Amino acid sequence: MAETRPAPSGDRPAVLVLRALGLGDLLAAVPALRGVRRAFPEYETVLAAPGSLAAAVRATGTVDVHFATPENGRQVPSLGRWPGPPPAVAIDLHGNGPLSHDALAALRPGRTLSFARPAPDHPDPPRWRRDEHERLRWCRFLTAYGVPADPAEVRIPPPATASPAPGAVVVHPGADAPARRWPAERYATVASALRDAGHRVVVSGGPGEEELCAGIADRAGLGDAGLFAGTLSFDDLSALVAGAALLISGDTGPAHLAFAHGTRSVTLFGPVAPSLWGPPPDHRHTALWHPGPPGDPHAATPDPRLLRISPDEVTGSALAALHRGEAAKEADRHG
Repeated sequence: MAETRPAPSGDRPAVLVLRALGLGDLLAAVPALRGVRRAFPEYETVLAAPGSLAAAVRATGTVDVHFATPENGRQVPSLGRWPGPPPAVAIDLHGNGPLSHDALAALRPGRTLSFARPAPDHPDPPRWRRDEHERLRWCRFLTAYGVPADPAEVRIPPPATASPAPGAVVVHPGADAPARRWPAERYATVASALRDAGHRVVVSGGPGEEELCAGIADRAGLGDAGLFAGTLSFDDLSALVAGAALLISGDTGPAHLAFAHGTRSVTLFGPVAPSLWGPPPDHRHTALWHPGPPGDPHAATPDPRLLRISPDEVTGSALAALHRGEAAKEADRHG
């Protein structure tokens, strides 16, 4: 795995990219980051992102330097600790508002690429589209500025770390907002049905999700051996997802890890549609979604569109995905 440095060396001009968001946001930007690195081979590629994402940034292999930003949610961070001379190029992949543009512009870069304030001499600057998929948006944005990027380039290498549960079905019930958390009792119903069908099922979760995951594992009869909550480093989680037979989750970071590793997945969407944040077009990934009026992705209760997804629907999709996986393995064995 390629190493990243904490600060620019100063030996080469720097391209500074701002995307100080979460894990899913980082992984959705991998195609754009690959495009930037290819377009500036003689430059140091620097990503401004939260320090907590250090292992994930390193795992993408897309940048030379990880410039750690303060942990402040999804707000635009201060870049005042920038240690070197002004970057030659600054690229705003954080959003479309003036705050992220201004944070980069304050460093006096030689050139700034952003949706908020396109370069005045650009003949056809890109325009923000509300109904555009996140991966497509940033690749289109860069391509408009002469930096080709392919939205299909989502894959990252599997970690060297061994999976703690190879071949298991991984159920990941958490999400950073209640609006995207499918009810725990429904996850337990699905986990129990898959266990009864003969599959090994484990439950994963991040810090603070121990009680949620333990309750699901207990109701599904999985025992302590089926519980991985609050103890996994990023590399451990990445290995768990990379080695899984299937990941079942909401629209959250581990779902993007499944896309990045090519692991079969069933992802439950609501309130945000898969047309905006869903998997790449690939038969290994199933997106479950019941359309409806726009919702609040940061709401304090599960979104109504998410609640329209039934346990039977998830179980059926999971069993179908597992069957396809077994069929693919059998075809490989027979050439």
